[in-house]
Amino acid sequence: MSSVLYDLPGPRARARNKAFDVVATLGIGALVGFIGYRFWATGQFESTKWEWLLYKTVQWQLFAALRATLGAFVVGALLALAFGLLFALARLSEHPWLRTPAFAIVELFRAIPLVIMIFFLFFAAPQAGLKLSVFASLVVGLTLYNGSVLAEVFRAGVLSVPRGQREAAYALGLRRNQVMRAVLLPQAVRTMLPTIVNQLVVLLKDTALGFLITYQELLFEARYLGGLAEFGRPIIPTALVIGVIYITLCVALSLLARYLERHNRSLVET
Repeated sequence: MSSVLYDLPGPRARARNKAFDVVATLGIGALVGFIGYRFWATGQFESTKWEWLLYKTVQWQLFAALRATLGAFVVGALLALAFGLLFALARLSEHPWLRTPAFAIVELFRAIPLVIMIFFLFFAAPQAGLKLSVFASLVVGLTLYNGSVLAEVFRAGVLSVPRGQREAAYALGLRRNQVMRAVLLPQAVRTMLPTIVNQLVVLLKDTALGFLITYQELLFEARYLGGLAEFGRPIIPTALVIGVIYITLCVALSLLARYLERHNRSLVET
């Protein structure tokens, strides 16, 4: 079956592909080596640039910034998932009076850049009598944008379930909400899970936009620490530490998603 859709590579094609792999590997290695050399040449690996990590005050500040980032992520993720599911169901409704407004809201918030939405909620909304805190402005912006994207993910996942599943459930006498809850959503979740996790990773990284409205998350703290003259203005070391923290959080989220996917698959098989 693997040879039906395309021709298998011959000896020359395999040799050419191996040559491309070697060239790409050498190119990436050379780029990483050059970056490392520039860091070494400019003294970024000197101990004086990393002494700030030894201070307990700085460690507690980083911990507080991490907690603020995770707080905005958790609240924003929960609200975005609820928003996405609600508006996906509304878009799948048979009633035009419910489907049309849901379509307009989802398309509106998907089209507005998140940074503009956050700026509007924090700076412009108070002039209209709606005053939100820094945390609320960030979370509401994350919810509206990512929830609108997740609404389309949920809707596409439900529509991807074979039509026969829906028809068979109706033939058994199930009502529409029962079909959606017991038949369509459980099957759609397995299809949607990788995309949902990808969007949650995007939401996690989008929390960094909070520093634009002085929300004291990881990027805000990195900008502050990187500008301290008493530590030699360790901009690059601070950026590397914050980058490692973000990578760790994203990898942990991906591992959690893989665990849930395996657990869900094992339940289906049993």
